[in-house]
Amino acid sequence: MKIYDITMPVSEQTAPFPGDTPFGQEWVLTMREGGSCNVSKITMSPHLGTHADAPYHYHDEGATTEQADLNLYIGAALVVAVPPMPLVTLAFVQKLELNGVERLLFHTGSSPDPHVFCTDFTAIAPEAASYLAGQGVRLVGIDTPSVDPADSKTLDAHNAFFKSGLHILENLRLDGVPPGRYELIALPLHLVGSDASPVRAILRQL
Repeated sequence: MKIYDITMPVSEQTAPFPGDTPFGQEWVLTMREGGSCNVSKITMSPHLGTHADAPYHYHDEGATTEQADLNLYIGAALVVAVPPMPLVTLAFVQKLELNGVERLLFHTGSSPDPHVFCTDFTAIAPEAASYLAGQGVRLVGIDTPSVDPADSKTLDAHNAFFKSGLHILENLRLDGVPPGRYELIALPLHLVGSDASPVRAILRQL
């Protein structure tokens, strides 16, 4: 069974969202210097790399990461290729065959280099999010840093996701994954009170 690793690598070279906390690693104990083992500590934003947004990230009354329904992050998923466009529009998603689709992943190809933060990436129109929820979709993933444009201050798409009960995966790496149906596994960590969590996301052929 073929497995696609759709997780962005995380290192000190990984570009964070501007103003967010980059990845940092410090060695606390090393065998090379006489320690009994190697132990490090890391600092990073939970939004760095491939991650699951918790609803609390965009609404004070939203659930935090440890309250996530893990069933959302395991199960059948549809990967859809998106042509070059600034937004995944309502008109685009209305053309998709979504019968039985609960997890929908958008491959836009608009944020290709994890070492460079690209501001000109494809986001999702709020009305598209509302439509998807009405079709039974519960989780939407995208290969960009955000479902909103990089310069958005009102986070209209995030707010539409909250109102619709949709959940979000961001910064997926879908290059090389043919469009189609797969099994998604992308579990968030049990981070109590957190606004997001890194995930190790994979797709398995059904």
